[in-house]
Amino acid sequence: MIRGVSLIYGLYLMLPMVLLAIGSVGASWTNTLLPSGMTWQWFADVWHDVSFRKAFLTSLTVALSACAINTLLALPLASALHHGSRRGGGWGARIVSAMPVAVPTITLGFGYVVVFNTNTLPWLGTLPLLIAAHAVHTLPYLTNTLLSDLRHLRLDRLEQAAATLGASPWKQFIGVTLPSLRQSLLSGLVMVAAISVGEFGLSNLLVSFQNRTYPIVLLQAFYGATGFACAATIILLLLAGAAALSSSLVVRRS
Repeated sequence: MIRGVSLIYGLYLMLPMVLLAIGSVGASWTNTLLPSGMTWQWFADVWHDVSFRKAFLTSLTVALSACAINTLLALPLASALHHGSRRGGGWGARIVSAMPVAVPTITLGFGYVVVFNTNTLPWLGTLPLLIAAHAVHTLPYLTNTLLSDLRHLRLDRLEQAAATLGASPWKQFIGVTLPSLRQSLLSGLVMVAAISVGEFGLSNLLVSFQNRTYPIVLLQAFYGATGFACAATIILLLLAGAAALSSSLVVRRS
């Protein structure tokens, strides 16, 4: 029974990717169950498409910038929330944990539109605003990952031992907490990058034509050649898979 349910779930996850892979090498796919013919031309067309190359670089810039910002914010934030929950102030950690589910992305996007589409702050459509929005959107995910690791590692004794040796709270964070969170930080950053690269709703509200991200251009491609759009999606999936595999190998080595 369990194997059957696992098999059905695996097919449910894999079927869209299999259909995209088939469509990416199909010569023609119009009103049929499967495409007809076979060609690799779609991948060459994506590579030579200037708009896709620019959109990919924009998405990469936004994702890496969000990772850098989140690293600076999530580490001290998770540590502060963890220590606060030990003193009876666990409400902050609970709010952060609920934010990805409780706050819809479109709510955040409309908030940015209202605030930054004014004469005082005319930043709507700019790349810095898009980076800031992605960083705010993904920050709870990384913070939750670090909070979970802090709870399971139980660093209290190590921090107390460091304190008895004269280490200040800052030295405890640098010498004890930070090295213990390397693996969860890396896995959390991979998740942040994946969410940022694939994020559509928030980007669709905030981007300008010059700063279109990969998912925005990808949606527009589906209104044209289906094979071209499938090939562009497969490239994105391969890059995401390569990033996840690299992260897994680094975590195992560390």
